[in-house]
Amino acid sequence: MDPSALNNAELVQFINQEKERAMANEMVAKLTTVCWDKCITGTPGSKFSSSEQSCLSNCARRYLDLSVIIMKRFQNMQ
Repeated sequence: MDPSALNNAELVQFINQEKERAMANEMVAKLTTVCWDKCITGTPGSKFSSSEQSCLSNCARRYLDLSVIIMKRFQNMQ
């Protein structure tokens, strides 16, 4: 996208979209690190065990639920 071709409103929208994309990428990286460290205790094989799969799924679900709650609280503060 050529920034010189954008008007101010389009530029602001583009910047906000890029910020949201960066935040989403950061959240996925954090979720991966936290859940991996919590759920994968040994050397992983070619497949996750059923307990590892369950742990990863529950961890990711809790992490995302908590992230939504935190975002809503921040939105209410503004």
